[in-house]
Amino acid sequence: MRRLIDLPGVGDLELKALMKPRLADPDLRDEHPEVDAVARAAFGLSLDEADRVPLPADWPDHLRELHRQSPADLARAFEAEGWDVTDRRRKPLRLLPLFALPLALAARGVAGTLPFAAEPDHPATDWGANLKAEAGRFRKR
Repeated sequence: MRRLIDLPGVGDLELKALMKPRLADPDLRDEHPEVDAVARAAFGLSLDEADRVPLPADWPDHLRELHRQSPADLARAFEAEGWDVTDRRRKPLRLLPLFALPLALAARGVAGTLPFAAEPDHPATDWGANLKAEAGRFRKR
């Protein structure tokens, strides 16, 4: 499962939002350009750019109205998509209401990018060849 807090700058900004709760207020996002900078680094698009992206017709219902969902509902929706959007205490991140739409767009390939989207969950290895080589070494003993 991918973790939102592991994306570039999100962890640091989340810590800052812990000390300054107004940072995570969606109504005050224009007052905090650092939120847009982290969104651009993490998702390849700003919050305003994400708002302007038209949603695809096949967009799932649980992602259609992200701005109206509670943080707990958002956490469940993203968990269904393979994303952990909680902190270490399993509480939704304070910045989740701000980052929900850009994350959904980038994760589904609609707009933006993710820094590790092209990386596989596990490095590709030929485990069969490795097992065969290890068995051969074992027989030689």
